[in-house]
Amino acid sequence: MARSPFTLAASVTSALPRAVVVGVGELTEGAAGRFDAAVADLDDGRRVVVRVPTSADAADELAAQVRVLRALSAGVRGVLPFRAPEVLGEAGLGASRVVVCDLLPGYRVEAAHVPPGRGVAESLGAAIADVHALPTSVVRDAGLPSRTPAQVRDEAERMLDRAEATGLLPFALLRRWSTALAADALWRFEAAVTLGGVEPTAFLLEDVDDIPTVTGLLDWHGLSVGDPAADLKWLASAPTAAEDVYGGYLTRAHRAPDARLRDRARLHAELEFAKWLVHGHAAGSESVVADAVALLESLAEGVGETPLVSTDAVDVDDALASVGRMSDATGEIVDTSMQTDAYDPSTLSMFAQDTAADDGDPAAQVTQPLELSLFSDDDAGSPAPRSAGTDHGMDDALPSEDPGSAHEQERDESARNALRRWRAAE
Repeated sequence: MARSPFTLAASVTSALPRAVVVGVGELTEGAAGRFDAAVADLDDGRRVVVRVPTSADAADELAAQVRVLRALSAGVRGVLPFRAPEVLGEAGLGASRVVVCDLLPGYRVEAAHVPPGRGVAESLGAAIADVHALPTSVVRDAGLPSRTPAQVRDEAERMLDRAEATGLLPFALLRRWSTALAADALWRFEAAVTLGGVEPTAFLLEDVDDIPTVTGLLDWHGLSVGDPAADLKWLASAPTAAEDVYGGYLTRAHRAPDARLRDRARLHAELEFAKWLVHGHAAGSESVVADAVALLESLAEGVGETPLVSTDAVDVDDALASVGRMSDATGEIVDTSMQTDAYDPSTLSMFAQDTAADDGDPAAQVTQPLELSLFSDDDAGSPAPRSAGTDHGMDDALPSEDPGSAHEQERDESARNALRRWRAAE
């Protein structure tokens, strides 16, 4: 049962012994009930947020948030053009823990409602670039997670392994994601400080000279060194604003983004569907699994045969690696640090619906299948067309196998077709 704002306000004095609460109000966070939260007014004029987790996972997230916020020195905070919350105090509350932070002003905008043009979109992109520009020592000195490009790639591969092991992953997505994971060019990037997959609702905006501007960032629990593309995956849910967000990012970026940043962002976004499936399967939730399967099937229908990565980023060695993944994959479930249950099914559903709706637009097929994400690579060419003929020379280059199930035959034929496309592009 959710704690009332009055119960939460009473706990403020435990975290701040000298504080006197003179007012209390509800705080709507859109956190899917993962936290009980309220706003309290103190007699010294301050307004604070009191927050209590409602589950073990939420407690871990809140603990990580506190750890990061305490690690943000005055120097780091001074470099950022927006504010981060300050932890004022914490205390026990039964079996849980209450955390009190200062209240930052501003409003938030969901991904689907980010408007194109100057303002929200450009400011969000610039704010993300500001975080990515922080020195990696900020993360490493605080003992926070740090991943190399190879480790990021390995985690994605393990997630795909787990999704495939459920037996419910559409083959079209297995092929699409396996090919992307096998493309070495996709994973040549410089690791940077990231927020671990931030959402636009983590940012607070205020109107400065009538222009929406990011003035605060609430969610810091995922601060780490890793793939900067992870913080742009939400652009898949903001089709009309993606170009302006990315433009704001480029304008503020302190380094030239790698050429495949947007392709990886798209991949990270699509793998959220796999995470949802794995989560439901591990939890034994039939409803979550059914929802995930429906979303995956909708995504598979939307992307069709279009590769996520354009053919100029994939060579024959990558193709063979992809074929090997699809031929040798086992049903063993392996561990991965990418597990989480902090999902918003409505966001995933919107992503899938937009994917299917945009499938028929030829302009969206240049470097990726959807206008939805706008994760196109401006300098990439169109994928080579799939060959409709039979190439015995290329077939002979593949290991011969005894005829198996229809699924295996489809898999082998798909692998051959992929190799034909790569050879045709040479």
